[in-house]
Amino acid sequence: MKTRASLWLILALAATPSPAADVTVLKTPDDGIQPQAVADGSGVVHLVYFKGSSATGDLYYVHTLGDGKTFSKPFRVNSVPGSAVAIGTIRGGQIAVGKGGRVHVAWNGSNNATPANPNGGSPMLYSRLNDAKAAFEPQRNLMRRTTFLDGGGTVAADGEGRVYVAWHAHRPGAPEGEKGRAFFVARSDDDGATFTPERNVLDRPTGACGCCGSKAFADRRGNVYALYRAATDSIDRDIVLLTSADHGDHFAGRTLAPWRINICPMSSLAFAEGPAGVLAAWENDGRVAFARIDPKAGTPGAPIQPSGETKGRKHPTLAVNDRGATLLAWTEGTGWQRGGALAWQVFDADGKPTTDVNRLPGGIPVWSLPTAVTLPDGRFLLIH
Repeated sequence: MKTRASLWLILALAATPSPAADVTVLKTPDDGIQPQAVADGSGVVHLVYFKGSSATGDLYYVHTLGDGKTFSKPFRVNSVPGSAVAIGTIRGGQIAVGKGGRVHVAWNGSNNATPANPNGGSPMLYSRLNDAKAAFEPQRNLMRRTTFLDGGGTVAADGEGRVYVAWHAHRPGAPEGEKGRAFFVARSDDDGATFTPERNVLDRPTGACGCCGSKAFADRRGNVYALYRAATDSIDRDIVLLTSADHGDHFAGRTLAPWRINICPMSSLAFAEGPAGVLAAWENDGRVAFARIDPKAGTPGAPIQPSGETKGRKHPTLAVNDRGATLLAWTEGTGWQRGGALAWQVFDADGKPTTDVNRLPGGIPVWSLPTAVTLPDGRFLLIH
């Protein structure tokens, strides 16, 4: 264990500042992949990442000790070894921090994961830090009514003890194929102790892109947001934005970014919150973009794209500091069983691109993607 802990310390100290001092770029500890990070109200960065076989691996959790560089000793999230999956990039662990700083993690279970989905297929698994914050509780499957889990699930939590785990899947009796998929949410009102059965939160059929991810987010006021890719008639693969102002009792759905294509692009999505509200990021046709969500109407503003060549950009991640500056990072050249480059750009409070644009060739391993958070002093931490 001393050897592994020493390795994490070496990796942490090897963090390389970008040419602009506002962005620090850090490799995922222990050569892990698929990092997902979130900063809590006290500025602590919580990080979950994947290790092991891409079909039957494990999730590990660490947190910063205050400086955004030195991480705690890790421990495994999944209580059943080998019950996490990395294949396809978007099916790994998702993290949220809720009431009292409790960490919640959700992930697509591997084919042999337990507890099993009673309806067949892979389970949607969830765990949370125990009361002592010393270990994760035994993992639970939250799929009670749905089956054919494929693309990535997601988790969000607010400061009042509500937790939302969401995914797209089939309900028994639904039409076959992607057109029969829908977006489901299971909600907890007791900080993750119990969850309601999942329910389809949109009353119109959109389908869902089978091997694409989803993303949920709860803002400081308790509003809930979600993003997923539709698959209407197998060709209209628009990004759908869901918003709820009543803690998930009702959701409104809007098309955020239309795209007509008859393939599954294996895409992921992102949210972040800053002084002006919530930002959402997505990818379409080799491009990444983000937009501000109107806090009252729940409608998106004009898309904002980074500078330069747009071909092959995927897997956006966002962070916003208290001055309103936004970091947008993404991958370039990644694909099925193929890593690629890490790239990023900083935007000012008006959404205008700055000259802080950088690229790290070979910065993204196979099946991986980046994550970004804001540190208490306004610096950005970009983990790849």
